[in-house]
Amino acid sequence: MDEFDCHSIVFSSSATVYGAADKMPITEDTSVGNGITNAYGRTKYMIEEILRDFYKSKTLGDNETDWSIVILRYFNPIGAHPSGKIGEDPHGIPNNLMPYVAQVATGRREFLTVFGNDYPTPDGTGVRDYLHVMDLAEGHLSAIKYSKKKESGTFTFNLGTGNGCSVIDMVKAMSKACGHEIKYKVGPRRPGDIATCYADASLANKEMGWEAKRSLDEMCRDLWSWQSQNPNGYAS
Repeated sequence: MDEFDCHSIVFSSSATVYGAADKMPITEDTSVGNGITNAYGRTKYMIEEILRDFYKSKTLGDNETDWSIVILRYFNPIGAHPSGKIGEDPHGIPNNLMPYVAQVATGRREFLTVFGNDYPTPDGTGVRDYLHVMDLAEGHLSAIKYSKKKESGTFTFNLGTGNGCSVIDMVKAMSKACGHEIKYKVGPRRPGDIATCYADASLANKEMGWEAKRSLDEMCRDLWSWQSQNPNGYAS
């Protein structure tokens, strides 16, 4: 990057760096690195630390630097391009909720297993902050412009809607989008899952002028547009 005078980084981090945060909504000042329950989250946290250390190494003493690093902590991106031509095509059994729900909607999977319905949430299922992938893409553009404007520094922003939706909320929204029932069964909790996680994304709005604009219905509509056109993935 030095060789080509490229000194701007936008890093795709994750809300998993907050671990089992006990206060909602989660702000950028919420403690990170504690109670992280999976390797994915620990990897994101470690890379954040590496980037901050790297920036500090460039500013030792009275040195000035033109390096600019923006860390974006995604919450739960879902959806697809509105055209239905670009979407998520996980290999094998999906690990994330909405790709799995979408495959149940097409009949590729028989039913969804809901992991736990005894959490301290309105319907007992886990609550997360789901974000349209197009809003996320626009967040990246905002971060690039912000980095150029600031010229130097490290900056961290949550990207989320600020609203929590339960697993059952998501199943109902996808049922509405596809026009038929999504079958599901309740199973035991998964180790490491937390009850509730949603963002305070006001800093991204204040500093970068970014906010999530697309609704849950739009997320599911666009996801269904992609999955219905590609019921077996891109290979079809």
